[in-house]
Amino acid sequence: MKILISFLTLVCLSLPAFAQVKSLVYKEEKRRYLVYTPTSYGEQPQKAFPLVFNFHGSGMTMAEQMLYTQMNRAADRHQFIVVYPLGIKQDWNVGFGMSYLEGTDDIGFTEALLARLKQDYRVDARRVYATGLSRGGFFSLRIAAELPQLFAAVASVGGPMPEPVVQHHTKPGNVGVLLIHGTADQVVAYGGKAGGYLSAEDTYSYWLKRNGSAAGTASQRAIGTEVTWKEQDNVALATVKDGGHTWPGADPFNVGLPIGKTTRDIDANEVIWQFFSKHSR
Repeated sequence: MKILISFLTLVCLSLPAFAQVKSLVYKEEKRRYLVYTPTSYGEQPQKAFPLVFNFHGSGMTMAEQMLYTQMNRAADRHQFIVVYPLGIKQDWNVGFGMSYLEGTDDIGFTEALLARLKQDYRVDARRVYATGLSRGGFFSLRIAAELPQLFAAVASVGGPMPEPVVQHHTKPGNVGVLLIHGTADQVVAYGGKAGGYLSAEDTYSYWLKRNGSAAGTASQRAIGTEVTWKEQDNVALATVKDGGHTWPGADPFNVGLPIGKTTRDIDANEVIWQFFSKHSR
């Protein structure tokens, strides 16, 4: 998925004062990332802040992810730090399209980046989260599988559980998992893809089982006219009726590809943060 913003260069030159482009050398590769600190960060020098990793989709850049999702606004409202890492060749290793074990070590990079951020910023280590769109969403679920000791919860938008992660997922841990997916997504199918990824519903069931939830009835409710919310214990699924491969609540005019409808029933940033705020390590 590629977000086409003709004025991207101009916008990047005028990024908010608290957004900083930084780099980290990991396995002899220079990796870049963008950090946004909320306006309250400088005003509260004794406070440790929650941290949210926001991973871009395939073909996107860290700046495009920041501009498209507009998560910085939520960071200001709810007082958390956001980091937008950049994948090698603008991609993430989720096990298909790249070797799970021999491809890019994005899990190791994420660990190293988190360690660096804890050194450079006042991070609340008990409240570290990951989210992402498309490949970034897939990768957030890989993080939940492989780094449960570091991340309290993840939220994937348009990216259910990759089958290679299921096959290799052996590390015990309990992580909050939120899935947001449109039923009319033509890029990543809501119903899954054999050999690639589970359906949204099967992903929900997988994490309930993986987190050790007892058999029970999930609570369900409608959010507006387009979104159905299902939740049990620390796993939730927001199904967007006729929704496309988009970030709910985002500006659809920023999108340059025919990736479907963007619902206005929910603001993904608010929904994600409300979910994250209930989880800590």
